[in-house]
Amino acid sequence: MQSPTISNTSTISQATALPKTTTRQTGAFALIDSLRRHGVEHIFGYPGGAILPIYDELYKWEARDEIQHILVRHEQGASHAADGYARATGKVGVCFATSGPGATNLVTGIATAHMDSIPLVVVTGQVTRAAIGSDAFQETDIYGITLPVVKHSYVVRDPRDMARIVAEAFDLAITGRPGPVLIDIPKDVGLEEFDYTPVEPSTVKLRGYRPTMKGNPRQINQALNLMRLAKRPLLYVGGGTIASSAHVELQKLAEIFQIPVTTTLMGKGSFDESHPLSVGMLGMHGTAYANFAVSECDLLIAVGTRFDDRVTGKLDQFACHAQVIHIDIDPAEVGKNREPQVPIVGDVRLVLNSLLRRHQELGISTEPEQTKEWLLRIKRWRLEYPLQVPQYPDSISPQEVIVELRRQAPNAYYTTDVGQHQMWSAQFLQNGPRQWITSGGLGTMGYGLPAAMGVKVALPNEQVICVAGDASIQMNIQELGTLAQYGINVKTVIINNGWQGMVRQWQQAFFGERYSSSNMEVGMPDFVKLAEAYDIKGMLVSSRDELKDAIAQILAYDSPVLADIRVTKDENCYPMVAPGKSNAQMLGLPERKQPEPTVESINCSNCGAQNLPSNNFCPECGAKL
Repeated sequence: MQSPTISNTSTISQATALPKTTTRQTGAFALIDSLRRHGVEHIFGYPGGAILPIYDELYKWEARDEIQHILVRHEQGASHAADGYARATGKVGVCFATSGPGATNLVTGIATAHMDSIPLVVVTGQVTRAAIGSDAFQETDIYGITLPVVKHSYVVRDPRDMARIVAEAFDLAITGRPGPVLIDIPKDVGLEEFDYTPVEPSTVKLRGYRPTMKGNPRQINQALNLMRLAKRPLLYVGGGTIASSAHVELQKLAEIFQIPVTTTLMGKGSFDESHPLSVGMLGMHGTAYANFAVSECDLLIAVGTRFDDRVTGKLDQFACHAQVIHIDIDPAEVGKNREPQVPIVGDVRLVLNSLLRRHQELGISTEPEQTKEWLLRIKRWRLEYPLQVPQYPDSISPQEVIVELRRQAPNAYYTTDVGQHQMWSAQFLQNGPRQWITSGGLGTMGYGLPAAMGVKVALPNEQVICVAGDASIQMNIQELGTLAQYGINVKTVIINNGWQGMVRQWQQAFFGERYSSSNMEVGMPDFVKLAEAYDIKGMLVSSRDELKDAIAQILAYDSPVLADIRVTKDENCYPMVAPGKSNAQMLGLPERKQPEPTVESINCSNCGAQNLPSNNFCPECGAKL
């Protein structure tokens, strides 16, 4: 195995050699110089004809150890790696690709970042200015193709605009609601010389672009009034909380008002899931107690989230008894799916700070007894409907693998692909801020491995684990070559059940057990041999007796590892809210514990199931009690 060559970011020289006055330079120089001025230390990419002038300039900067390029094996890997880099650090991720197929191979990664509001600057080569529109070799209108999935796009037609465009792109990508920005650069623009004057970060002003950062004081007061009166409040927290680094303020607010907290898939890590006020993830595969809580609450405080369908289930029954406070930096999201009683547009951290400060100024003490009964009810649901970790005599359950990873690597950065393993990971892992990295909005298979590369490049001293499925890992498995070339010490754990697991589960539940094109066993590679072909350590784990020691070996090994863990083939991911059903109607709930003898129970008039008198909805059928 080649020794690691990933540069520690602290060793990359600062911009001491960068010009501060007008000099004669090329468009390619202006691009790389501007990227360095904006703090870029790593670029993920793949060269090609139209972008060669930029790579030729990049070669010189790399030779001086002023920047590092990571050569991926497929352009989609570059966009996902830049995405993982951005999610783990909060910085802008940067990726390069050439024109035509190189640029179009980035589109899935750009759309993934767009759906999850991840800041990227995507640089593509383009045919020469004179050839644009002539169907030249490897010409595509990447500007037009990506318009629906970027925050903004540029085509650089004059190298004198390069520094300004880069400065604008970084400002746009990271401010307001973050997102990807595309810069398309014709080949001759990269070659052309001109009198170059650098543009420093944060010195550009975009006309008409002024994101609202501070919440309206009147709405802050209205929100506080509702919070003080609520008997059954619930904080519903999404990825915007992580984007604004608001986890400290969120915990303070929850503790002061004694409000339970549920997170979306994108919001995982924004609140400590071992905290007594945490009820875990809600939604299609959320915890039963989180879904019951959102069905029963009288005040829903939505923080940096967008009421997407995988969370809400049947929208008109989502928190249908609750008043809503919605805090988000994007005014287009507030009221889009659910009309709030109190809309607050602003940066989540600043708004939460305003709520805390205003509460202190008013000097009105909170009454912890106000939510005591509500918290006891949630505690009872937690005891009655815990997440299950099954154990089978002849096979490992997927949940056992995730729980063992959590036990041995509680502080690792976790990336995932998409499917059942993603949902089990979301249910059982307990992550810190920015330590949970997954494709939530687009649901991109093949995301986990290249995203993990990006995380490890950004944070070389942190433990990084990719949890993948046997189907999804094959979508970008060529990035094992990138791990091998640069010695990127990512641990990849394949939850191998021989299926496209979530597809199989849906076919079983909703399509009459007709398993069309979802079995992956025929044609499955020997993952251990495949890893070894890339000069990476491969491991096979197939029994429970091996599991604990195998994971310890995986984590202790000082190089990349690909572990193929064979699990129960037909395990389903529960709880599950079926399409078109309310969150209170979940499939696969564990058998309900009988109420204590001292607690009077009532029977549901619809299905006859026993319920606690505190329940408003029957968890078995979702009927109103």
